[in-house]
Amino acid sequence: MSGPLEGYRILDLTTVISGPYATMLLGDQGADVIKVESVTAPDHARGAGYGNNQFTATFLNNNRNKRGLSLDLKSTKGKEILFKLVEQADVFVQNFRPGVVERLGIGEGEVRALKPDIIYVSISGFGESGPWSHKPVYDPIVQAISGLATIQGGSDEARPRLVRTILPDKLTGMTSAQAITAALLQRERTGEGQHVRISMLDSVVSFLWSSDMGGQTFVGKEVSSQRAATFIDLIYETKTDYISVSAMSNKQWQALCPALGHPEWLDDERFSNPALRDKNADLRLQMTQDALLEKDANSWLKILDTAGVPCAPVLKRKDMITHPVVAASELIVETDHPVAGKLRQTRPAARFSHQPLTIRRGAPLHGEHNNEILTELGLSQSEQDKLRENGVIS
Repeated sequence: MSGPLEGYRILDLTTVISGPYATMLLGDQGADVIKVESVTAPDHARGAGYGNNQFTATFLNNNRNKRGLSLDLKSTKGKEILFKLVEQADVFVQNFRPGVVERLGIGEGEVRALKPDIIYVSISGFGESGPWSHKPVYDPIVQAISGLATIQGGSDEARPRLVRTILPDKLTGMTSAQAITAALLQRERTGEGQHVRISMLDSVVSFLWSSDMGGQTFVGKEVSSQRAATFIDLIYETKTDYISVSAMSNKQWQALCPALGHPEWLDDERFSNPALRDKNADLRLQMTQDALLEKDANSWLKILDTAGVPCAPVLKRKDMITHPVVAASELIVETDHPVAGKLRQTRPAARFSHQPLTIRRGAPLHGEHNNEILTELGLSQSEQDKLRENGVIS
């Protein structure tokens, strides 16, 4: 078996990151994902960023374990083919701007009329209604309005900063994949399909609330201006490289002080309990930083690890992929893509004891599996040739 979702078919009409990442996760877990792209305007990610032999890294890293089908959905024939696939599908995922699927005639009503128990999924930036539903959306825009950029800046007074990865896009993808599997489980129990709606804004604000919105949690006791927890983060400079050190518990603090050569800090009333250490965090962290400048990174990592203080080197991307801890997890694998060449990617992160997951196929060329999929639908070669001549498929 190829994974716990083997036997489920996903129609993926999404582009760029959030939708393709969600459907790739489902494909990694065994689902048959058919990526449906426009004949004339394929996924924007095909041409975005670093690439090799017709493929960009972005497209490859968000579209493996999928089959590719190109269709002109503005044509009657193209829509007929899509609807034939709908009849065999379990999930229909789209991230067109609100209103587009209705204009194309592939909204929930049309799809559910053909497959009443289908899971219809709509991924959007700001939801399908509301004052910003019509706006185009990109990751930095969501980071800005969600409060994430202010949180990353450190306080309400500091200059906001972007998280230097497209967290809203990828988080929305993970949220969508989890919601889809939950909807499939509910359908197994009740036989009913439903419409699952996920917005990037909802995904990020919900994600932030678990740890970053304490000042707005207690109604009537809101914090008017969020102060910086500290002016120093937990990345420290040493004589050589940067390291991260984090002593949260009393036991770890009691281990850190003598390890840094300052056992007298244990008698300092300003740091005698977690609340006071938090109150005096800036001073505490600056003292820690000053002490760490006295030795090189490797020496400190050995000393702190022996003392039982959580610590780690701060790695560059090129060093992370060969670090012994990452290597031991067997997370990073190399595969041969028939067009793009040898690739380095991560295996699916979740491990299933009964069904080890694999990268069964690399990301598809534009319309790579047209013949295969259309043949499965019962279309003859002559019918396919005619569709190609008329521009219905590429």
